Parts: sequence; C-alpha cells; structure tokens
Amino acid sequence: MSPRKIVLRFNTSISDKPIISRLVKDYDLEVNIIKANVNPLKEGTMVLEITGEKLDKGIKYLRDLGVQVEALTQDIIRDEDKCVMCGACTAICPTGALYIERPSMEVKFNSDNCVVCLLCVKICPFKAMEVKI
Repeated sequence: MSPRKIVLRFNTSISDKPIISRLVKDYDLEVNIIKANVNPLKEGTMVLEITGEKLDKGIKYLRDLGVQVEALTQDIIRDEDKCVMCGACTAICPTGALYIERPSMEVKFNSDNCVVCLLCVKICPFKAMEVKI
C-alpha cells in the first residue's frame, strides 16, 4: 500500500490533543510528519504521509474530532526551459526535494519529497518553479 499525502487543519480546541499518537496506536497507521505548524491553543496545520490498512478509519477518527482532512492535491513542477541552474531554490527547500547534484552542479528536483510549501515558487528569480493544480 503506497502512502498518501494529506493536509490536516485543526482548531484551537484540539491543538493540544495527542492526535498523531492515536493514529499510530489505535489504527496501526504509519505516519511521517512532513511539515507541521502546531502550537497549543492556536490553530494548526500538518502535512503527513500516511499509510496503513485502517487508513479510512483513521481519517474518519480525525474528521469526527473536527480536523479538516484534505488530500495534498497541488504539485510543484519545474519548467526545464526557464531553469538556469542558479540553485536559489535548493537553499530554501526544507525537505531537500530540490538539490544540487555534484559534480555536474545541476539542480535536480525529486517531486516525491516535495511538501508543496511553495517557497521555491516564491524564491525562483526565473519563475521556473510552478504550481500545478
């Protein structure tokens, strides 16, 4: 079973609850937290890569708690014609999806590692990184 990437958005009333540990413990799910912005008593968001046989039950549990669960439907693509291999995007990419391959010094993009944070889209001086919906 291949992992699914999902986005969780939750409100202040549940931001301090052990939501992820329940997914692992009660639903036997394998969870990889790719990106998180969670503070007690504030709204939070998480991007997860999640897999397991009880995935649908785990997602139902989240929704019953009031967590908004969305599929990560956006993708980042690189326009090879616009990219000049300057490397600006590699310095800001939090997951290493964009990296410089040595010794050729070419900028490479591994879309499987991308969490669609959009930092590369904002930083690219040549507009080579684009959002595909």
